[in-house]
Amino acid sequence: MDNQLKSVVMLFAAMLLVSCNNGTKTEKSNSSSIIKEDEKPVISHVMTKEEQTRLTPDSILQEFIAGNKRFQSGTTTVRDHSKQARKSAPGQFPKAVVLSCVDSRVPVEDVFDQGLGDIFVGRVAGNFVNEDLLGSMEFACKVSGAKLVLVMGHQHCGAIKGAIDDVKLGNITAMLSKIKPAVAMSQDFTGKKLSKNDDFVKYVSENNVRYAIDQIREKSPILKEMEDKGEIKIVGVFYNLTDGTLEFLK
Repeated sequence: MDNQLKSVVMLFAAMLLVSCNNGTKTEKSNSSSIIKEDEKPVISHVMTKEEQTRLTPDSILQEFIAGNKRFQSGTTTVRDHSKQARKSAPGQFPKAVVLSCVDSRVPVEDVFDQGLGDIFVGRVAGNFVNEDLLGSMEFACKVSGAKLVLVMGHQHCGAIKGAIDDVKLGNITAMLSKIKPAVAMSQDFTGKKLSKNDDFVKYVSENNVRYAIDQIREKSPILKEMEDKGEIKIVGVFYNLTDGTLEFLK
């Protein structure tokens, strides 16, 4: 009986020792992972005038494309926004201006993996162009040195659906009238021209971006001249909510 009890005690002790060793290895492994995560560089730098001057419209566009791929893969840059806010307070030298929809599902800076001081962002439901936004773009490019104008529509846009359905409600009625030209441009669509048809909504959204770009060139001689001289590039893009990807438009 004593020998059996002794054997059981020894077996239990051995099992306990193995368990402790495994726990120690796990703790060490977790600790190692934490250290590696902590060692990931945190960016606090902000764009300077000299850096902005060296950029080209094409290099900025390529940077945006690379940033979007990081956004899709979940490997976006780690930034110290608090330090960036303090560093950028004396002045700003953004590289681009983005006209986006007001939609809460379109986090512009995140979509392109940009930080404080990197981009101007103009937002309005349906990402259309008006006098105020044109003036903002002119300020961004002619005064502040931005070299890329990017107009971004997006998947499942409520403003586009409202324009398709001819919604009339308060100031929304006048707002949607700015999008109606894109609906008219889309009448060659071969499927059902309904707001419940995602393909049609996307088609109108893309035409809305194209129409906005046409309006920029037509109504802003300043931006048109800058584009003609190669000082800026004006680009249209469609953003997919479902996977974070971009489709550049022609």
